[in-house]
Amino acid sequence: MATSPPATPTANAGHGPRGLASVPWGQLGPFIALALACVFFSLTTDRFLSGQNLSLILQQVMVVGVIAIGQTLIILTAGIDLSCGVVMALGSIVMTKLAADLGLPTPLAVLAGIGVTAAFGLFNGLLVTRIKLPPFIVTLGTFNIAFAITQLYSESQTVTDVPDAMVWLGNTFRIGDTAIGYGVVLMIALYGGVWFWLRETAAGRHVYAVGNNPEATRLVGIPTERVLLGVYVLAGVFYGIASLLRVARTGVGDPNAGQTENLDAITAVVLGGTSLFGGRGMILGTLVGAIVVGVLRNGLTLMGVSSVYQVLVTGILVIVAVTVDQLSRKAAR
Repeated sequence: MATSPPATPTANAGHGPRGLASVPWGQLGPFIALALACVFFSLTTDRFLSGQNLSLILQQVMVVGVIAIGQTLIILTAGIDLSCGVVMALGSIVMTKLAADLGLPTPLAVLAGIGVTAAFGLFNGLLVTRIKLPPFIVTLGTFNIAFAITQLYSESQTVTDVPDAMVWLGNTFRIGDTAIGYGVVLMIALYGGVWFWLRETAAGRHVYAVGNNPEATRLVGIPTERVLLGVYVLAGVFYGIASLLRVARTGVGDPNAGQTENLDAITAVVLGGTSLFGGRGMILGTLVGAIVVGVLRNGLTLMGVSSVYQVLVTGILVIVAVTVDQLSRKAAR
């Protein structure tokens, strides 16, 4: 009786090059980078792994973390927002001046600040969807517009008489010996909500579809311009929430804030595995990316490294992350 030849082992059995290629390195990359950074700094300084220091890292990244949510949504649609940091600063000035100078109740002042940042998102979105201008050029222009308005409205003066209710999110509660900021809890809740929205709702999946192939998305009946416009407005809302967190953390309205948040937010998104070419990424990866940036700066500070070198390391990481993204896209073709 004839016997069949022995089965040839296949590469997708978990061994060999294809097994390694099937590993979702793009999704695991941020977590691996975070783990390596934590191991390195825990070996170089005794204070790094203390509960107090880890809590401090989360409080330091909560503003950039929330800005990065909006930035992620825009980058998922193959856009980019260079104005996010200064728009956040404008929102913080609007809400603090309305509350401190005009005596407007805190909830109304906060809503007004978020309304201003959402209006900038609407303005960006209209220019991108209606006039078809490149997002890079549009947001580069609104960067300067928002900065100028912030300086003129504030008269380049810091707003200090901030009501207590506006800085409440900067307070902490204790779990054991560790102080947890209410703003950190809000940031994590926002990430959880956006993760669910992108993963489980049709509107969230449309964001990925528009970034992946806008023409095909339009042909199947999805209103691509409406999706894009909604994304920019929603990003503006997140910038407004970040404005409130900035005020809560610092206790003032600073017209010069937001100068580094633009790059930090983009860095968090790229390190988190979201493709700058759109259509691919994970919102929780952005959170990890923001924490990676915070861990690097905190750890290097504990080691006594100058802030200039911290910026240098961040820049190198961005280039490496984008290079990995580009190579992975070529390998997938």
